[in-house]
Amino acid sequence: MRRSDADYWQGIAGGGEVGEAPPVAAKREAEEEAGIPQSAPYCRLDSMASVSVRHFPAHRFWTEHRYVIPEYCFGVDATGVGIALSDEHTEFLWGSHDTVRDRLHWDSNITALWELAERLAKGDLNLV
Repeated sequence: MRRSDADYWQGIAGGGEVGEAPPVAAKREAEEEAGIPQSAPYCRLDSMASVSVRHFPAHRFWTEHRYVIPEYCFGVDATGVGIALSDEHTEFLWGSHDTVRDRLHWDSNITALWELAERLAKGDLNLV
């Protein structure tokens, strides 16, 4: 997805609500940002990262003891889903691993994409 506020490509991203488990947050964000139904099959990836709070404008309202935010990664089977972009994105792309990898801005997204490709090739999907 190409972000509308920063003009770079990344996977669907967003924060969890208080008390919301990462898989639940991922499904909610995908529905809000792309219209992917929460009932779609999701694969939890082992890939994780920490993102500096400085990347979030609202961080100035958070506790002063918060320095990084955990990033959890998931894949989703959106076969047959009509993508409906929110205002957060200007476009999306379905493409080969190499095409998508070469557009991604964040190293953590590149790592997650690689893991997902490996899991798909081996049929090793950790569905949630």
